[in-house]
Amino acid sequence: MSKPPVTQAPGRKVQVQAMFNDIALRYDLLNHLLSMGIDKGWRRKLVKLMARDNPARILDLATGTADLAIAASAIHPQHITGTDIAEEMLAIGKEKVKKLGLEGMITLLKADSENLPFADAEFDAAMVAFGVRNYENLPNGLKEMCRVLKPGSHAFILEFSKPKKFPVKQLFGFYSRFILPLIGRMVSKNSTAYTYLPESVAAFPQDEVFLQLMREAGFSKAEFKCLSFGITNLYIGQK
Repeated sequence: MSKPPVTQAPGRKVQVQAMFNDIALRYDLLNHLLSMGIDKGWRRKLVKLMARDNPARILDLATGTADLAIAASAIHPQHITGTDIAEEMLAIGKEKVKKLGLEGMITLLKADSENLPFADAEFDAAMVAFGVRNYENLPNGLKEMCRVLKPGSHAFILEFSKPKKFPVKQLFGFYSRFILPLIGRMVSKNSTAYTYLPESVAAFPQDEVFLQLMREAGFSKAEFKCLSFGITNLYIGQK
């Protein structure tokens, strides 16, 4: 008898794309609900720091529903390009951009962060909020981010972290392990998306380990700032 064909599990990129397409309609609600609105302040912090460079052309990677791109419009750049692999997330982002009358400033398109369709040194700044954790090949994604930046310009990366100090460490651990997945499942109707989140945070290289990956990707300088008692880090890299 012939052996049944071996089927490979879909890669991380395919899984992430399907998951975010599935929860797209409820993503914004859950994002702000589960972070208790703190995520808006994190984005404002990123944009405030980015504004010091007065960037004309900004790239927003893993833009999702365009929250960060919309926040960055406040500093009046010439243009913002947002990319993502999840079409349903992009569709919602485009509707938000249209309602706000920002179509002339913000363009959203489907593109892979690890294989960007842009020329070298095309952007004055790059930013990503809670997206690099989902890359299938993180070093490749960081190299692409660096490649499309102009020399001397900056990348700004918001990503969840693991608090280290009592009692935030214990409270955040309990919340991310039990409360977050429960609410996520109830609202999104997706059984895996909000279990995946704490698991991906736990597996993500953080702090100095991530800074070293940025340097290896081509950033000449890299630093990070802890936000909200270490729940989130803002990484800043200069090409």
